[in-house]
Amino acid sequence: MILLVFLLMSHCCWGLAAAESNSQLERIDRCQTRCSQGLHCKTKPDYWFHPPCQNPPGGLNTSSVLHNVSLSTVMRCEGRQKCSLHLRIKTALHLADSIHGVSVCTVASGMMTNCQIFSFTKASRAKMSGLQVEVENDCTDISPNQQVQVTVKTVPSYCGLTWTGTYKAPGCIREDLRRHVPDCITGRLSYNVNSERKELSVQVSDMLDDQDYHVRLCHKNFICIGTGANTLIKKEQPIKSVILPYSRPLPCLCIEGWSAVMDAPRVQLCPFKDHVEELWSGITFDPLEETLLWEPSCPITAVAALCQKREDGVCLDLPQSSQNVSREKLTFTKVDPHPQLCVKFTAGSDSWTKCPFADGRFQAWEVTETRQHGHEEVKMSSQITATFSVGLCVKSAGSSDCPVTKTHTVHVEKHKAVDLELAGELCGSCLQVKRVDVKHAATVIYCLKQCNQPPARAVVAPQASLDLTWVVIPAGVCLSAIIIITLVLHVMLTVYQRRKQKRNRVSTSEEQKDPNLECVVSALQAQPVLHEGVLIPDSPHCKNNEKANLISQ
Repeated sequence: MILLVFLLMSHCCWGLAAAESNSQLERIDRCQTRCSQGLHCKTKPDYWFHPPCQNPPGGLNTSSVLHNVSLSTVMRCEGRQKCSLHLRIKTALHLADSIHGVSVCTVASGMMTNCQIFSFTKASRAKMSGLQVEVENDCTDISPNQQVQVTVKTVPSYCGLTWTGTYKAPGCIREDLRRHVPDCITGRLSYNVNSERKELSVQVSDMLDDQDYHVRLCHKNFICIGTGANTLIKKEQPIKSVILPYSRPLPCLCIEGWSAVMDAPRVQLCPFKDHVEELWSGITFDPLEETLLWEPSCPITAVAALCQKREDGVCLDLPQSSQNVSREKLTFTKVDPHPQLCVKFTAGSDSWTKCPFADGRFQAWEVTETRQHGHEEVKMSSQITATFSVGLCVKSAGSSDCPVTKTHTVHVEKHKAVDLELAGELCGSCLQVKRVDVKHAATVIYCLKQCNQPPARAVVAPQASLDLTWVVIPAGVCLSAIIIITLVLHVMLTVYQRRKQKRNRVSTSEEQKDPNLECVVSALQAQPVLHEGVLIPDSPHCKNNEKANLISQ
């Protein structure tokens, strides 16, 4: 079992090593021209202006002279990061006495034509005539991802004996080129995200050994547009890392790095490329123009539509409100800012819903229900002059549909409430209200209270509930005033009663000291004796001994 595992691991490692080896370009020590053994070649520049082709001599089989022309790329290195690319041109031909050599021309976009002649010596031609020979040259410099047109002719140039082909050099996407060709060395970027501090810690490796390095944040579009100043990492720094702050984790926010040389290739990493939901923020509303605005922070292909959010969370698209999203600003004109009105963004198979009016900051209109003089009254008021369609409907149990039975058009002036005058039709009914003087509006269903229920006030509009602050504060002030007044009156009454009691005690004391008063008291306390119709007091001890006679009737 252990032997089997060892063999499998060895096979895998060998396969990976072989793949790595196959991904590398062939190395050469120097460029040269090689011909088949026994055939001696000489290399010299060809003319810029070639003479017209000649008719081939009789007996020359033109179809078999040039064949098996192949093009490939090889690499020549002078150091670990100082390698160059060369185009290898290899052709096979059937040698004849009339063919003195081969001409090869290469031309790339924006460059002059480069032609060379590989001529055969007379002795070697005579020796190898009639045989299959090969000519190979790898001294043509090319750049990564460069497209080259190659033309092979015989010398002299015979009509009909020409081969033309196109070749594209490998690009910097190959790991071998990214490590060793200066035009492809961009450096390697890695990063860590600190979401709380909104910072990116960026580390750089495999950069050019003898050059400084630039790092920055940018928004990727056709090009990467920078969001701030570049940070330069010096080649002498032992730890090549920087901290880059960011404001929003947008999917097009990328880290870009490049060597501090002219026309250096650049590498980009986009840490938040999957944060598509971040794009849907930033919706604004102009209440004067009644316009909803949104501009994508990154290029994206999506569809935006207005929708009305139901109680179950489903957002139903409003008719004729869909717009394609690309790079342009999105505008929805004549919009009624109701909390149920939302914007639905769809990208691919995913969708997101944003409700910019859910917080009720833009209060537009409201419907209120009150009870006056024993019957229900429904009024509509608006912060702007607007026109509404108000329909009576009956909502069936367990369904969100509310079929309209009657429809009324109501015009409401700014800050002037309008009585809907629907008395007698309200009990158990619902109102279906929609603003009709705009292009996009939600259809709101408001079910009225039952007639036998206590009166209540209900509002169907953004921020329709009353602000209790304006009720609680005055009530608290009044209650506090009542308590203070009550306490003051209580203190005053207590003082008054104490003063009255004090005066009574003083008066009583004086009466006890006066003899006359004592007589009065004694007379009042003595039991009178009725004698023959005359009431005689029982106590005759006073100085003024006056008798009180009562004449009996």
